[in-house]
Amino acid sequence: MHFLFSIMEEAWRLLLESSVYILFGLAVSGLLRVFLSPSAVATHLGRGRFMSVIKAGLLGIPIPLCSCGVLPAAVSLKKQGANTGATAAFLISTPESGVDSIAVSYALLDPILTIARPVAALVTSVVAGVAENLFSKGGAEGIDIPDLSCTVDGCCDGIDCPPETHTHHHTFVSKMKAGMHYALKEVWEDMASWFLLGLILAGAITVFVPTEVMNRYLGGGIYSMLFMLAIGIPIYICATSSTPVAAALILKGVSPGAALVFLLAGPATNVTSLSVLFGVLGKRATVIYLATIAVFALAFGLALDKIYHLFGISPQAVIGQARELIPLWAQWVGALFLLVLSIRPLKKTFVSWFRRKRPTTCGDGALSDTSTSDAVVSGHAGST
Repeated sequence: MHFLFSIMEEAWRLLLESSVYILFGLAVSGLLRVFLSPSAVATHLGRGRFMSVIKAGLLGIPIPLCSCGVLPAAVSLKKQGANTGATAAFLISTPESGVDSIAVSYALLDPILTIARPVAALVTSVVAGVAENLFSKGGAEGIDIPDLSCTVDGCCDGIDCPPETHTHHHTFVSKMKAGMHYALKEVWEDMASWFLLGLILAGAITVFVPTEVMNRYLGGGIYSMLFMLAIGIPIYICATSSTPVAAALILKGVSPGAALVFLLAGPATNVTSLSVLFGVLGKRATVIYLATIAVFALAFGLALDKIYHLFGISPQAVIGQARELIPLWAQWVGALFLLVLSIRPLKKTFVSWFRRKRPTTCGDGALSDTSTSDAVVSGHAGST
């Protein structure tokens, strides 16, 4: 019981430190949702081997989607005319970063890691995307009509309603309301369970894992990063929920470079998403995708450790200093607000888990297939 209390105490401390930054990231994600034009996205990601890839990588950096949630959005982009390289770049930069994970990184890590994370994600995505366009046979199919529907309330399909007319259809206030509803409902519901699980895992690492072991085996060097790469590639963990885990690992003696490898490889890859990529991009493109992530994660990890060593910075001394910028009362308000918002997604997670445990009948299977199809269609319509 004492250990359980200690884990929950550490998890609560991390939630306090990150809550206000998470809310800020969610707010920005809502604004991106309603003010980013789907037609502009489709137009810019289908032309050119290089510029389309750079634009896709830049587009993916602020969008808060996990490694599975990004798949419907990427499929939608490809159907709208994005080439294979642009699709791959979006698939890498989006789950590895996001305004929410950047905000949480600043809260729980330090400024160097906060900057290194999106920079590494962008460079990796661009190199992978260019390699896809140069060496992969897959191309843009552009088989479906682009999804240009209204991102505020779906009142217009973007085709029968001219863009110049629709631009003035909704007021600024209505767009803000729609954006906040999207951020606090859809985005947070997708990530709440995983983020809270990440907090608990971080608490468990802090309580149970000896500092001496981490210092000895994961304190830096290529072998520690290969180990983190081996852990990060197959597991499912989103960018935001991986951040408290990385913070706990660094405090226990893991080098910042090894932690960065985990932060890059974990969100961008997992067994499920890689299997889907075979169908979306093809076998050769998937190999290029995975190899680029692995090589550049290791390269950036080694470079980051060199930076800390060169400037004589102790990561344990500077980590989490951003919490001092937020008053304690604001941290409590933010944490309690997030917990209230988490009630519904946690309930849905538990219900879904119990349904999986229950024997499936033919009727249940048919219903599950329909629900999955609806969810993917919804993801296609709303993620771009």
